[in-house]
Amino acid sequence: MAAFMTVLESDLRALSAEARRRYPAVKDAAEHAILKLRSLSSPNEIAHNEDILKIFVMACEVRNVKLSVIGLSCLQKLISHDAVASSALKEILSTLKEHAEMADENVQLKTLQTILIIFQSNLQPDNEENMAHALGICLRLLESRSSDSVRNTAAATFRQAVALIFDRVISAESLPAGKFGSGGYISRTNSVTNDVSRNINRLESLEQEVVSRGSSLMRDTLTESGKLGLCVLEDLTTLAAGGSAIWLRASSIQRSFALDLLEFILCNYVVLFRALIPFERVLRHRICSLLMTSLRTNSEVEGEAGEPYFRRLVLRSVAHIIRLYSSSLTTESEVFLSMLVRVISLDLPLWHRILVLEILRGFCVEARTLRNLFQNFDMHPNNSNVVEGMVKALAGVVSSVQYLETGEESLAAVAGMFSSKAKGVEWSLDTDASNAAVLVASEAHAITLAIEGLLGVVFTVATLTDEAVDDGELESPRCDTDPPTKCTGISAELCISMVDSTWLIILDALSLVLTKSQGEAIILEILKGYQAFTQACGVLRAVEPLNSFLASLCKFTIYIPNEAEKRSILLSPSSKRAEQLVDQREGIVLTPKNVQALRTLFNIAHRLQNVLGHSWVLVLETLSALDRAIHSPHATTQEVSMAVPNLTRDSSGQYSDFNILSSLNSQLFESSSLMHVSAVQSLLSALRQLSRQCISTTSSSFGQTSNQKIGSISFSVERILSILVNNLHRVEPLWEEVVLHFLELSESSNPQLQNMALDALDKSICAVLGSDQFQERSSPKSVDASKDHTDYSKLRSLECAVISPLNSLYCSSQSIDVRIGSLKILLHVLERHGEKLRYSWPDILEMLRSVAHASEKDLITLGFQSLRVIMNDGLPTVPTDCLPVCIDVTGAYCTQTTELNISLTAVGLLWTATDFIMKGFTHWTEELGTDQRNTKRMEELALNADNKVFEGTSLSNTLDHDTLLFSVFSLLQKLGADDRPEVRNSAVRMLFQTLGSHGQKLSKSMWEDCLWNHIFPTLDRVSHMAATSSKDEWQGKELGTRKGKAVHMLIHHSRNTAQKQWDETLVLVLGGIARILRSFFPLLRSLKNFQSGWESLLVFVKNSILNGSKEVALSAINCLQSTVVSPSLKGNLPITYTKSVLDIYEAVLQKSQNSDDHVISKVKQEILHGLGELYSNAQEMFDDDMYNQLILVINRAIEEAKLCNSNFEAEYGHVSHVQRTVLEIIPLLHPAGHLSSMWIVLLENFLNYLPAANTFLDNPEDDTKQVSENTHISGREGLVHNAKLSSTTVENGTNNLFAEKLVPLLVDLFLQAPATEKYKIFPDMIKSLGRCMTTRRDDPDGALWRLAVEGFHLILIDDVNKHTPVFSNDLSISRSSRIHVWKEVADVYELFLVGHCGRALPSSALSSTALKADESLEMNILDILGDKILRSLTGVPLDIVQRLISTLDRCASRTSCLPIETVELMPSHCGRFSLTCLQKLFSLSSYETSDWNLTRCEVSKYSIIVLVSRCEFILRKFLTDENDLGCDRRISMPFHFSSSFLSHLKAYIVCAGQHSLPPARLEEVIFVLQELARLVIHLETTSALPLHPHLKKGLCEDNLRRRSHLLVLFPSLCELVISSESRVRELVQVLLRLVAEELGLIKLNLAI
Repeated sequence: MAAFMTVLESDLRALSAEARRRYPAVKDAAEHAILKLRSLSSPNEIAHNEDILKIFVMACEVRNVKLSVIGLSCLQKLISHDAVASSALKEILSTLKEHAEMADENVQLKTLQTILIIFQSNLQPDNEENMAHALGICLRLLESRSSDSVRNTAAATFRQAVALIFDRVISAESLPAGKFGSGGYISRTNSVTNDVSRNINRLESLEQEVVSRGSSLMRDTLTESGKLGLCVLEDLTTLAAGGSAIWLRASSIQRSFALDLLEFILCNYVVLFRALIPFERVLRHRICSLLMTSLRTNSEVEGEAGEPYFRRLVLRSVAHIIRLYSSSLTTESEVFLSMLVRVISLDLPLWHRILVLEILRGFCVEARTLRNLFQNFDMHPNNSNVVEGMVKALAGVVSSVQYLETGEESLAAVAGMFSSKAKGVEWSLDTDASNAAVLVASEAHAITLAIEGLLGVVFTVATLTDEAVDDGELESPRCDTDPPTKCTGISAELCISMVDSTWLIILDALSLVLTKSQGEAIILEILKGYQAFTQACGVLRAVEPLNSFLASLCKFTIYIPNEAEKRSILLSPSSKRAEQLVDQREGIVLTPKNVQALRTLFNIAHRLQNVLGHSWVLVLETLSALDRAIHSPHATTQEVSMAVPNLTRDSSGQYSDFNILSSLNSQLFESSSLMHVSAVQSLLSALRQLSRQCISTTSSSFGQTSNQKIGSISFSVERILSILVNNLHRVEPLWEEVVLHFLELSESSNPQLQNMALDALDKSICAVLGSDQFQERSSPKSVDASKDHTDYSKLRSLECAVISPLNSLYCSSQSIDVRIGSLKILLHVLERHGEKLRYSWPDILEMLRSVAHASEKDLITLGFQSLRVIMNDGLPTVPTDCLPVCIDVTGAYCTQTTELNISLTAVGLLWTATDFIMKGFTHWTEELGTDQRNTKRMEELALNADNKVFEGTSLSNTLDHDTLLFSVFSLLQKLGADDRPEVRNSAVRMLFQTLGSHGQKLSKSMWEDCLWNHIFPTLDRVSHMAATSSKDEWQGKELGTRKGKAVHMLIHHSRNTAQKQWDETLVLVLGGIARILRSFFPLLRSLKNFQSGWESLLVFVKNSILNGSKEVALSAINCLQSTVVSPSLKGNLPITYTKSVLDIYEAVLQKSQNSDDHVISKVKQEILHGLGELYSNAQEMFDDDMYNQLILVINRAIEEAKLCNSNFEAEYGHVSHVQRTVLEIIPLLHPAGHLSSMWIVLLENFLNYLPAANTFLDNPEDDTKQVSENTHISGREGLVHNAKLSSTTVENGTNNLFAEKLVPLLVDLFLQAPATEKYKIFPDMIKSLGRCMTTRRDDPDGALWRLAVEGFHLILIDDVNKHTPVFSNDLSISRSSRIHVWKEVADVYELFLVGHCGRALPSSALSSTALKADESLEMNILDILGDKILRSLTGVPLDIVQRLISTLDRCASRTSCLPIETVELMPSHCGRFSLTCLQKLFSLSSYETSDWNLTRCEVSKYSIIVLVSRCEFILRKFLTDENDLGCDRRISMPFHFSSSFLSHLKAYIVCAGQHSLPPARLEEVIFVLQELARLVIHLETTSALPLHPHLKKGLCEDNLRRRSHLLVLFPSLCELVISSESRVRELVQVLLRLVAEELGLIKLNLAI
C-alpha cells in the first residue's frame, strides 16, 4: 500500500510540474493534494476525501493532452485500488465522455482503458443510466472516424464489457458460472473420428450440468444486474437487425458486429437462456426471428446481409441454437434444419452451400447433437425426419460428383484434401478467386464436407452403440453367452432406428467414393467408416445392413487386373520390383486400397466373430483368395507414398504387406478361443463347406484351377487346425467334425491331399494330447473315486477318440503311403505325448506287432521307432498286463530279418525293459495300487463289457517281476544262438550286462536258475558251435561285376570264417562270466554245486588257453584273472582259489614249453601280467611255498624266453615280449612283511641273470661241475642255483639288453629290502654290479656299465647314510657282514677305477658327446668316493680305507708315471681324470672344521702320507724331465745369491727354453704347487708326516691349521727354484714363504 501512495504522490508532482506555468490553479491544487495525501494512509480514506479525486478531474477538465493523460492515468490507478467512491462514477463518466470527443488518439485510448477498468472494478455501473453512458462511450468511439486502432480497441472494450456484464448477471442470479461450449465454430481435426470423440467429451459436460440444473432454475424475476443484461441483449438484437438502440443511444453499428456479440452470448451463456424466462423469451421471439429472416434466400439479399462473413455468423448462430437449445426450441430448430437442408439443393453460390455443409458436418460429428436431433425429430411421430434429410442431402452432394464435368478432378482434389488433413494442414476457401482451379477446389471442399458428414453419422452410430453396450442395453459381441435375438433399451432402439433409416444411403455414397477414389487418406477414412458401421450393425444384430456392408467391403479386398491394367502396373515407376514378379497370364496385384480393405475386414471379423454366423462363408472365401495371393509367386503389392503412416511400406521389402496380412489372417483364427462354442462350430462348418466344394471340383479341374482349389483346401485345413489348437480347452464338441474331415481328405486319390490330411491329423492329435486340459484328465492321479461313471466314460472316450483314427488308417487303407503316414503319426504321438496315454496301449501294441511281421522295410522301421519310444520312455505309463506284450513285441522285432540294425537295437531295448523291471517296477506298482483303490468305485459302476484295462491291472493279477525277468533272459538266451553274429553277440552282451547291473537284486534261487539254465548252457552252446563251425573262408556280399568278374565286399581276416565269428561270441561269453564272477563271487560261492561249476570252468579255461585261438585264450585268462583278483582286494577269497589259479598258470607254461609261437608268447605275457596283478592284490594270502611257486613260474618263463629267443636281442635290438613283461611285473613282486625271508630268493634269482664273472666264463668245466653238484639241493637254494645254471648257460653270445633293463629294478628292490635281509645278499649284489661295470672294456658304448655304476653308488650312499653315527644303531647287522661288504666294494673300485676309468680309447669308439658324458660319469664316481664315501665311513677297517685311498693314488699317478714321450700321446680326459684323483687326495688330507671327526682324522693321516709321496714323485719327475730336455743345470746354489749366480741362472733359463715340457706334465706340476699352497692340515695329521722329532717338537702347538707337509717337500721345492718355467718359479716362491711362515722365520725377521 505504501508503494501505491508513493506512486500517487509522484503523479501529483508530475501534474504540478506540468501545470506550473499555464495552469497555476491546477498546480496549487496538486500541491495541496500532495499535502493532503500525506495525511491519508489507505485507499478507503482517499475514497472518502474528494480533494484527491477533484485534482485529477480538474486536470482532465483543462483539456490539455498531457494533463489529460496524467489525469486519466491517475484515475485508472484510483479506480483499480478502489480509492474512488461510487458516487463519483457519474462525474467520471462525464469526464470520459468529454475526452472521448477529443481528437487525440492517446486520450481516446486512455479513455477506453478507463472504461474497461471501471467495468472490471467494483465501480461497475449498477443502473441503466450509468451503464448506457459507459457503453455509449465505447459505441461512439466504435462508430467515429477515429483511427483503426481506436475503433478496434473500442470494439474489443465493448465485447469485454458485455462479457463482464453477463458474468455479473450469472453471479447475481446465482447461476452456474461455467461457460458452455467452446466459443462458436468447431474446428476440424485430422480425423472425423477425432472430431466425434472431442465433441462427445465437450457436450457430455454441457448436457450433464444443464440437465441437472435446468428445470430447477427456471424463473421469471430478474435482479438489477439481470435487467441490465437483458437490456444489453435486447439492444444488441435490435442493432443486429439493423435498427437503432434506444437504451444504448446508438443509431446504428455494423450488424455483423452485433450478430457476432449475439453469437458469443448464445454460445457462452447458455444457462441464462435455460434458467431465466425473460432471456428465453428474447431468444425465442426476437433472436430466432432475426435469424430466420437472415436465412431467407428466396430473394436477392443486398448490403451487409449478403456478405459471406455475415452469412457465416448467421449460420453459426443458427448452429448454436440447434445444438444448444433444440430441446426447448423444437419448432424453431426444425425450421432451421429444414432451411439448411433446403439450401443444399438450391442454386446458390458455392461458398454459401459450403458454409451450410460445414454446419451440417458439425451436427453429424457431434454424437450427442445428432442423437438429440434424431430422438427429438426422426423418432417423434409429429416431427419431420431431419437427420435422414441431412444424410440424404449429404449423400446427394457426394453422388453429384459423378454428374460433374470436372468429376475426376474434383475427386482428385478431395483425395488431396484428405491427405492434407491427414498431415494436419487445414484447407480454407478463398472467396476472391474465380478461376477454374478454385472452382474445382470449392466443389471438392463441398464434397469433402459431405463425406465427412456422412462419416460423422457413421461414427456417431458406432459411438452410440458402444455406449448402449456399456450401459448394458446391448450385449458385447465378445460375450461368452449367445446373444439375444432382439435388442431392448432406449439407446439400442435409437441406434437401430438410425441404422435402418440411413444405412442404405450411407452405403451407396461411401461405396461410390471408395470405388472412384485412389488417395490413401480418403480410402483409410472410408474404410474406418465401413468398419465402424459394420461393427455397429453386428452389435445391433442388424443382419441385412451387416451383410450388405460386408459384401461391399469384400469387393475391394482382392483385385485381379485385366490385361491393360497389368501393363499399366508394369510400366508404372512405382512398381519397379513388381516387374519381375507379376505373371502376365494371372497376376494378383494388391493395391493400397485392397490392403486396407483387407485389414478392415480382419478388424470386423475379429470384432464380430461371435455374431457372423452364415456370413462367415463370404469372409472365408475372401480370406482363402488372400491366402492364395500370399503364397502365389506372381502376387505383388503396389508401392505407396509416405503421406499416410498407416499405409507406408515396411523397409524389409516387397512382401511386408503380405507378411502383415498373413499375420492378421492367422490371428483371426487364433482368437477363436474367445468365441463361444456355437460360433466356433459355425466357423468350422463354413471351413468344411469351403473345403468340400473344392474337393468335388479338384478331380475335374486341371492346371491353375486345380491349384487354386487345392490352395483353398489347404487354407481350410490350416484354419481348422488353428481353431482346434486354440480351442483345446473345449475340444470334445469340436473333435469329431475336425477328424472326420481329415479322414475324408485321406481317402482322396490325390497324393497331395493325402499328405495334407495326414499332416493335419498328426498335428491335431498331438495338439489335443498336449493340451493342459487333456493332461489333467488323462493322468491316473486325476481320477477321483468320488467322480461318477459319466466322467470316467468321458475320460476313456476322449483318449479312444483321439487315438482310434490311427488304427483305422493303418488297417483299412490300401495305400502304403497312408499306412506309413499313420505310423509316422503314431511315432510323433508317442514321442511327444506317450506318457499321457492310458487306455489305448493294447491297440497300439497289437498294431506294432502286426507291423513287425510286415514285409515292407519302411513300415518295420517306423513301427520299431514307435516301439523304441515306448521302451525308452513309456514303460512307466504302460499298464502292468501290457508289459509282457511289450517284451514279446520287442522280441518280434529282434527276430525279424528284414533289417539287421533294427534287430540289434531291439536287443538293446530289452536292457531298458530289464532296468525298468528292476528299478521302477516296485515304485510304479505302488502308485498303481493307490490308483486302483481310487478307481474301484468306477469299475463297479462301469456297465460296459470292454472295460478290460482296469480289470487287468488289479493288484491281485499284478505280474511277478521274476517272471518278467526270466522272459527277458530266455529271449536273450534264444537270441544268443542266432545265426547272425551281430544279433547273437549283442544278445550275449545284453544278457551279462543285465545280470551284472542288477545281480544284487536277484535272490539265490534266481541266481541258481540263471547259472544252470542260462549262463552255463549259453557257454556250452557257444563253445560247441565254435568247435564245430566251418573254417571255410567267407566271401563278402557281391557288390557288382568288373570286367566280367564278381566284386565282393572285403571281410577282415579275423572274421572271415564261421568259426572265427563263433570265437568272437565265445570271447563275449567268457567276458560276461568274468564280470559276473568278479561282481558276485562271494554270493555265487555260497550257492550249491558252485565248486563243481568252478572246477569245470577251470578245465574249460585251461583248454581254451592251450587249444583256442588267441582271442579265446586271452579272454579265458582274463576271465580267470578278474575272478580272483577282485575278491582278493576285499580279502574274502579262499586260498584254494588262488592256488588253483597258480596251478593252472604253471600247467599252461609247462605244456607250452619250447614254443616260440606268437600266440603262445602273447598268452605267456598275459599270464605273467596276471601273476603280477594277482600277487600285488593278494600278497597277504601268499605263504613261502606259494611265493616260491610264483618265482618258479616266472623263472621258467624267463628260461623259455632265453632258450626260444636267444638271438632276439641281437636281431631286433630290444628284449623279447616275455622278458619285457617280466621286467614290468618285477616291481610288483617285493615280498610282503610276512615273507621277508623271500627277499634273498627274489634278488638272488634275478642277480643270476646279470653278466657272470670272467673266471666263471673262463672255466666253464669247473663251474659246470659245481652246478651239477648243487642240483640235488632242494627248496630255495635249489631254485636259485637252477636259475644261475640256466642263466650262465644261455648268457654266452647274447647281448646285455635284458640285464640293462634289470639292473635299475634290482637296485630299487634292494633298497626296499629290510636291513637284515639286505646284508645277506649285499656282497652278491656288489659283485654282480661290479661285473656289470667291467663290461665297459668290451662294450664302452653300452648302457649296462653306466646303469650299474649308478645303481652301485645308490646302494653305497644309502648304506653310508644309514651307518653314520646318527643311524648306526642297527645291531642286527654284524661287523663281519659289513667288513665283507666293503671288501667287495674296495675290490670293485680298484678293478673299475684302475682298470676301466681314465683310459685311452680308440678314436672311433665313442662320439664326442658320449666321451663327455662318460667323463662326467667318471668325475661323478670320484666325487662320490672322495666326498661322500671316504668322508663318511664308520665301522670300516682301516685297511679297506687305505685300499680305497691307494686306488685314488694309483689313478692319480698315471700322468706322472708315463715317460715324457708317452705323455704327449695321452688324451686330455685322461689327464683330467688323474688330476681329479689327485685333487681328491688333497681334499681328504685337508683340515675343514665343518666335518672333522675321528674318521676324518684317520683318513687324513693316511692320505697325507700318500699325497706327500705322490707330490714328491711328481716334483722330482718334473725336474728330471726338465733336465733331460734342457742344459746342464748342475750349478751350485750358494746361500747368498751373487751377481754371478744370477747371470748363470739367466743362462740356464735361456738354455732350458729351447725345449719345452708337455703341457700335461707342466699342468700337473702347477696344479700340485697350487694345491700345496692351499692345503692346510690338522695338527694330528702332521704327526703322520716323516719329520724330524725336533721339527715336530719345535712347531707351534697352539695352531691346529698347519702346513707341515711343505717341510717334507722343502728339498724338492728348493730344486724347483731354478726351473725354466716362470709360473713354476713363482709358485715355488709362494711355497717357500709359506715354509718360512710355518718355521716362524718371518716373525724373527720382524723382531730383528
